[in-house]
Amino acid sequence: MPDADLLGSAYSAAGERQPDLQLVGGNRIELLQGGDELFPAMVAAIAAARHEVWLATYIFHDDAAGRLIADALCAAAARGVTVRVVVDGFGSHAALPRLRQWLAPPGIAFEVFRPLERWWAWLMPGQLRRLHQKLCVTDFSCAFVGGINIIDDRNDLNHGWSALPRYDFAIALYGPLVRAVRATTQAIWTRAHLGHLWRDEVLALAASRRPVNDARRLVRRLRGRRPAALRRHASRPIVAALVVRDNVAQRRTIESAYIEAIRAARRRVDIAVPYFYPGRAFRRSLRHAARRGVQVRLLLQGKVDYRIAAWAAHALYEELRGHDVHIFEYTPAFLHAKVAVVDDDWATVGSSNIDPLSLLLNLEANVVVRDRGFAALLGERFEAAFAASREVTGLPHPAGWRGRLQRAAVAWLAALYLRVAGITGRY
Repeated sequence: MPDADLLGSAYSAAGERQPDLQLVGGNRIELLQGGDELFPAMVAAIAAARHEVWLATYIFHDDAAGRLIADALCAAAARGVTVRVVVDGFGSHAALPRLRQWLAPPGIAFEVFRPLERWWAWLMPGQLRRLHQKLCVTDFSCAFVGGINIIDDRNDLNHGWSALPRYDFAIALYGPLVRAVRATTQAIWTRAHLGHLWRDEVLALAASRRPVNDARRLVRRLRGRRPAALRRHASRPIVAALVVRDNVAQRRTIESAYIEAIRAARRRVDIAVPYFYPGRAFRRSLRHAARRGVQVRLLLQGKVDYRIAAWAAHALYEELRGHDVHIFEYTPAFLHAKVAVVDDDWATVGSSNIDPLSLLLNLEANVVVRDRGFAALLGERFEAAFAASREVTGLPHPAGWRGRLQRAAVAWLAALYLRVAGITGRY
């Protein structure tokens, strides 16, 4: 569809080499649906921590769910556990005064990633690149990765309370891959920490007796490199990889992992995501998979939270449905999951949407799981969600010139947003 290609001029996923997927075996992974399953598991893991807790999230709200996690963190700090927390300055903006009160006890180091507390901060282009990861690590034994913010699933910041919880997922992870999640969480906390203490850090580095070694260690903390011992394909129980999108060396890694899996698909591709506006390479991979006879199904929002995001997804319906891609809209509640299953042994759970913000700007983290049992379990959740959804059979946008104008407007707004953020090529 030509209108969708108005976005940018020379930027493509195929033109950028990404690091290979670093699969690590020997993990145990539990699928958690919604905060009702995630938050008790997090509280139990934090209560069992003896050395350290790292937490990074986009939204840490000042409701009962947030207070539950905050109380667990404070109790850990009171036992002598080192607690490090970083939240996004936009996603958690309204709750920051309360969070600073809750997380004030000794032993807790609370940081804000790109805060927006001064009016001129809103005018800086870099502020459009947000911390969208949802990560928690306790000691070196347990990690949580997913799309669930620390807020009650029935509480929407724009639409208020609802009877049913958001449709969302996370995983609890045990095993060697926990170290990679810890390195990533430590790196983002360190970036936020240096953001307001950079002068002190630079002076301390200059005064160090070993400035070169100290500088190297600082760079490793900022980049969140995985330990070399993890870079191997080990045996079962579960083989998995942490896939991170940042603005340094891993700018298209999550998108590339999706595209590689879709290109290799032989039977099915199921994707659930609330915000769907993929670039050319991603759309091409979906079309080609459907053309090969692969069953391609998208689970998107039926209950809309942001109108412009819905327009963006609707702008692609005609193109995708014209190539035998099946689109379902989830209507029982807000959909916030970012998950996928490909064939019988590939699945992903994480924070990344399939839109320009997640694929080009925000800091994101997904776990790719290569395991038939896990893929089957997540596949069962997909089937239940599809059964509760409506399949799109018509076009959700106006026909004729009005439809073309709407699609062109969405593409132009997306391109403008990316240009303001410093992305100037084709999406």
